[in-house]
Amino acid sequence: MNPPADAMLLRILIGESDRWQHQPLYEALVMKAREIGLAGATVLRSPMGFGASSRLHTAKILQLSNDLPVVIEIVDTEEMINGFLPMLDAMMGGGLVTLEKIKVIHYRPENHL
Repeated sequence: MNPPADAMLLRILIGESDRWQHQPLYEALVMKAREIGLAGATVLRSPMGFGASSRLHTAKILQLSNDLPVVIEIVDTEEMINGFLPMLDAMMGGGLVTLEKIKVIHYRPENHL
């Protein structure tokens, strides 16, 4: 185990139907993060949630939603995350964005390059 390193977690909460230039917003954000060299991004699709409108989005069969909650988590240094925020701002139509200072622990074999 390597010692913990300071980093930032950028968490973006949107709906899966949100779009950016005719593609899913979550896809566009991950591709932009990769393009500028951020350390990593993960998209999580949630079976249930609600936002500012209090409208419930659920995957239950009787209340099937076409707009399930999506969470995008991006981890990198504070400097890199701050550089991404103007691009995020330009792409976001609505949603919630949070930032957290975190400690990253890398688990790698000792001979890992």
